Amino acid sequence: MAAPAPAPTSKRPRDERLDLFRGITMLIIFVAHVPANSWNAWIPARFGFSSGAELFVFCSGFASALAFGATFVRRGWWLGTARILQRLWQVYWAHVGLVVALVALATLLDTLVGSAELGRQFAPLMTDPERALLGLVTLTWQPDYLDILPMYLVILALIPLAIALRRLHPWLPFLMVALLYALVWTEGLNLPGNPWNGAGWFLNPFAWQAIFFIGFFIAMKWLPVPPLRRPGLLLAAAVFVILSVPFSFWGILEHWPAGRELRELLLPAASEKSNLHPLRILHFLALAYLVLSAIEPVRDRLDAGLGHLLILIGRQSLAAFLASIVLARLAWTASEIAGHDGLAVALLNLAGFAAILAVACVVGWFKRAPWAGPPPAPRDTPAETSTTAASRLREAS
Repeated sequence: MAAPAPAPTSKRPRDERLDLFRGITMLIIFVAHVPANSWNAWIPARFGFSSGAELFVFCSGFASALAFGATFVRRGWWLGTARILQRLWQVYWAHVGLVVALVALATLLDTLVGSAELGRQFAPLMTDPERALLGLVTLTWQPDYLDILPMYLVILALIPLAIALRRLHPWLPFLMVALLYALVWTEGLNLPGNPWNGAGWFLNPFAWQAIFFIGFFIAMKWLPVPPLRRPGLLLAAAVFVILSVPFSFWGILEHWPAGRELRELLLPAASEKSNLHPLRILHFLALAYLVLSAIEPVRDRLDAGLGHLLILIGRQSLAAFLASIVLARLAWTASEIAGHDGLAVALLNLAGFAAILAVACVVGWFKRAPWAGPPPAPRDTPAETSTTAASRLREAS
């Protein structure tokens, strides 16, 4: 499976749209992970079948192709797989470190404000610590709201398999994705996610790999995409997105019992998110086509104003994600202390956004490694400048 290294090519230009949408996703994740957050009623998931999770996973697939696909193409399958293993190692310890940090934070909050966070968020760790710790390191126990990175780990590990299948036949990676997705819905394929009740992973990686690999295949140019701004496609996508609103928006469903029943019939709550219902995939693709078509005329101006700040966040997506989860827990406690006051909630959300941006900027600064470049040219002190000038006058005379 080794491939000869082709001649060096120019670096692929960065697509600002990817970072922009990843930045938006980080803010949505923060809002969605703060319980009793009134802003959560207005995130995109309340107006359609899909949510920020689809955007996050699709962007992760697209970004993975840009980050790792070139290694497989230029350096061969083995080195590409080694690159994937390195990323798996990083993300695994990021997940474990995140859980440990949240346990420590909950303990600190319990001590300072008596909030009982540890028991509320990590009850199994207190009642059955041995099994909980084993479940943590083996990913067979995922505390609430902490299942995104484990899902990403499993899907990322499928990339070498997809690349190997592609070298056997161009259609085999698509067959792999379709087969895994079909087994989820026909055979209940999943991984163990709760050692106490036998439940599977809430975000089933064998289902969510479908939206991940759609992004991956597009970025690898294995999957063609329709041209943007086509009237027929715009109309079809718009009709589908608009029709999904009455079956998703709480403001309508609260007064439409038949709509709630039809929604439950179309997308059963017990499995529609865990197993990534096909309607969620279709809704995401339709919405993506509309949004990409809408921003196409201003694509070269995305990195300006608010867009620039979102792009900064999107470029440091892992660090921003970890920060958003920790900040969400802090905001949750602060909101409860404030009695979920509307103004306090708004300020906490804005403060969380600002903190995520600050983390992204700091991480970006460290990644640039400013200490690695040549040192700046030394500046002459006033005394040295006078001496140099005097010596030059003597030489001229």
